Amino acid sequence: MPFVVPRAPGLPDATWTAYGLTTLAVVPLVARRRAPVVILIAVLAAGALYEFTVDGPGQPLPYTGLVAFYTVAELSSPPKRIGIAVLMAPAVVASVGLGSDDMRELLFSLFVFAAAYAFGRFTVTRRAYLRAVEDRARQLELTHRIEAEQAAARERARIAREMHDILSHAVSLMIVQAEAGPVAVRTAPERAEAAFDAISETGRDAMVQLRRMLGVLRENEGSPREPQPMLAELPGLVARVRGSGPAVSYEVTGRPRPPGPAVETTLYRIVQEALTNVVRHADATTVRILLDHGSEALTLTVADDGRGPGGGSGLGLVGIRERAAAHGGTARTGAGPGGRGFRVRVTIPWTRQESGTGSRQERETEMEMEMEQRKGAES
Repeated sequence: MPFVVPRAPGLPDATWTAYGLTTLAVVPLVARRRAPVVILIAVLAAGALYEFTVDGPGQPLPYTGLVAFYTVAELSSPPKRIGIAVLMAPAVVASVGLGSDDMRELLFSLFVFAAAYAFGRFTVTRRAYLRAVEDRARQLELTHRIEAEQAAARERARIAREMHDILSHAVSLMIVQAEAGPVAVRTAPERAEAAFDAISETGRDAMVQLRRMLGVLRENEGSPREPQPMLAELPGLVARVRGSGPAVSYEVTGRPRPPGPAVETTLYRIVQEALTNVVRHADATTVRILLDHGSEALTLTVADDGRGPGGGSGLGLVGIRERAAAHGGTARTGAGPGGRGFRVRVTIPWTRQESGTGSRQERETEMEMEMEQRKGAES
């Protein structure tokens, strides 16, 4: 300022030495983050040298000392910054005492240096908080990615079960009817016609269900979708299997109440898989299906009088257990009473269906199926 605004008469002129010492108190701040304690000492030493050796133009402002002290509070270890803070108090007192020796100036100087230290510590806290927020955001992103991958895996498993149930059931019935067809042609032509009709009906039903399943995988949400099979369709399924040979009976006991779309589809698929196993492996003559609406649980039993356990890959039985477990239920498979035949017994508790306390996956599945039903009805 003395080069721009003339100084008042009687005040000493600004010299290049004074400006050199002032610059010497500022330039070290460039390296303040590398060695904050050393830079603070250098800055204070340059200010003291200016104060005692140069009759400069007025009292130098302590901005450089405040910046350096702020950096010490921000970057130094606890022992260093606490030690420097303890030493700064008498240094400030001595500086004011050698200068104006005014109490107001002393309190002001102590206040601004304490504020510099507080802001340095506040910066550390804020930076730690931002790091914590960023880490939490990364963790949430990772969690969401894992959940998405798990959801995709569950969906793949669900589609695999659906495809297995649909194709296995349809192909098994068609094979049985096709094998019986040539024999019926020679002995009872009217039965052969019925067998071929059953083959075509089973094939058409399989095509409808496959088209429904593939429609779920399409990206075009505007395509019409059929509703998932429900318990009301079990008599039709029983009739188709009964036409393949074994005498199948279907009975409902207890006080019927709707278990929900997802559970109905699960029970339908379980019956479908159990009947498929009967047709393919059991060589049974009779099959009994019992659906009991108990007070605490919904129980489905499919029992036959065939050869009993054995044969098959076991994938269908695994799918039955997975379907039951998805609704908090259990599935038991094994020989029937007296070791004769094979029995599938599935139990699903009512509390999972009526209280709304099912898993998130189950609730989402039910919502999806309800939406598909509405879309199918509209189409």
